[in-house]
Amino acid sequence: MAPLMIITMFFLWARSMLTVQGGDPTITFEWKVTYGTISPLGVPVKGILINGQFPGPNINSTTNNNVIVNVFNNLDEPFLLTWSGVQHRKNPWQDGVLGTNCPIPPGKNYTYKFQVKDQIGSYMYYPVTAMHKAAGGFGGLRINSRLLIPVPYADPADDYTLIAGDFFNKGYTSLKKVLLSGRNLGRCDGVHINGKVAKGDGNDEPLFTMEAGKTYKYRICNAGIKTSLNVRFQGHTMKLVEMEGSHTVQNDYESLDVHVGQCFSVLVTANQEPKDYFVVASTRFTKREVIATGVIRYNNGKGAPSPKLPPPPVSWAWSLNQFRTFRWNLTASAARPNPQGSYKYGSINITRTIKLANTAHKVDGKLRYALNGVSYVEPTTPLKLAEYYNVADKVFKYDNIPDDPPAEITKVTMEPIVLNMTHRNFIEIIFENRETAIQSYHLDGYSFFAVAIETGKWSPEKRKNYNLLDAVSRHTIQVFPKSWAAILLTFDNCGMWNIRSEVWDRHYLGQQLYASVVSPNKSLKDEYNMPDGALVCGVVESMPRPPPPYT
Repeated sequence: MAPLMIITMFFLWARSMLTVQGGDPTITFEWKVTYGTISPLGVPVKGILINGQFPGPNINSTTNNNVIVNVFNNLDEPFLLTWSGVQHRKNPWQDGVLGTNCPIPPGKNYTYKFQVKDQIGSYMYYPVTAMHKAAGGFGGLRINSRLLIPVPYADPADDYTLIAGDFFNKGYTSLKKVLLSGRNLGRCDGVHINGKVAKGDGNDEPLFTMEAGKTYKYRICNAGIKTSLNVRFQGHTMKLVEMEGSHTVQNDYESLDVHVGQCFSVLVTANQEPKDYFVVASTRFTKREVIATGVIRYNNGKGAPSPKLPPPPVSWAWSLNQFRTFRWNLTASAARPNPQGSYKYGSINITRTIKLANTAHKVDGKLRYALNGVSYVEPTTPLKLAEYYNVADKVFKYDNIPDDPPAEITKVTMEPIVLNMTHRNFIEIIFENRETAIQSYHLDGYSFFAVAIETGKWSPEKRKNYNLLDAVSRHTIQVFPKSWAAILLTFDNCGMWNIRSEVWDRHYLGQQLYASVVSPNKSLKDEYNMPDGALVCGVVESMPRPPPPYT
């Protein structure tokens, strides 16, 4: 065999292996995405199932595992999953958002290959195409700590995933039509817990079981599309131990507000009379409270749960005060064997401040949501592909919104929004909520330090109120009405990363953008090349594949 051919074959093999790291265990899944009838609120609705399940299968991984998920799209429309909270270090190609990936065409499959590198915690996956998230396709994704790295609490008797969310009986296609007609979605019809609602008639099967005297871990995620929830356990307190990938100071709570897109891990000790109890999820900040319950059963317990449910909290000020109690556990080990508190984020100089102001407007008579006066429009060519193929100028413009929006935004334009970020710069982002509805924002590819949420308007002197010592490192943050939230992070993960509203009607109608972080050295130490088998679409579909830019 000629030396050139040998070198070429080795190069192609090496390129295909970059996204799966040798030496670390690999876990493999094959998922079939289909339609099916679901009825979380008792009304039959066309849903989206994964391997026949709603919610979908739980991914149970461990730090540094290689995860391979072969997704077969058996729907009659394009479909795409994202792995919310997984950072995909140097590997944006597996993020599963429309700014980076082409959706999986009907009747086709795509294999995700990613590593849960240097992470622990509770996460979830869900669809980002159309309004699919309203119909299912979501599930839990847990990353357990390696045995080498101790966690700051004793091993629980069992580890449960609790996925709650709002639900609309209209069906996702009708919801899409509502948004395209220029209206918002209105109130949800109900709330589910793991796709079910207990009837409370004594015949409900338990969602979870516990044995008296033992402690259990519950991973609680809000997979809804627009409604904040409060979660509480009848007769039991919760000890918060982890939040979106960070161990927390272990405070006890009677209830927790879990905003859209957020995940918490709590410990619950079975220290009450052995019988059945309700876990409760109820809507927050809505005119009419909607409640869902699920049954937790003590082994060998006797007796139905009390119909008297624990009361919900009142006002969003209560929720704001709860946020201020969340602290990073600086004495706990992280996913790597170095203490979390060794990263002194509070002493790093801020190199750029970006303020993102959300507003609602009518454009051509139809409702659109915007950031800094621009409402995001999804191009037919993923932004990352356009950048990789050197045709970005045909698809989008960089920095097309100001870092500091005007005090009054009266006009809205519609186009893709891409912020050009300097690699390794330390950035401050202010989410400014100028509306009376609560917001929830997520950043792909990173965790950030949630240093402050306050009422009113942000100004530079507000920095004196930042928590610069032990703010929780997380990936989703809520913003209360007529308030602001501040986050700090270093943009050190190269790729094209989505900053989006987790309130899905807002996301669908333009309240999102992308941050482009390019390796200045074009080095594989910073970012992997486009993997073999990546789907192509839009203006690049018929173009020859460019030579790998990163070496």
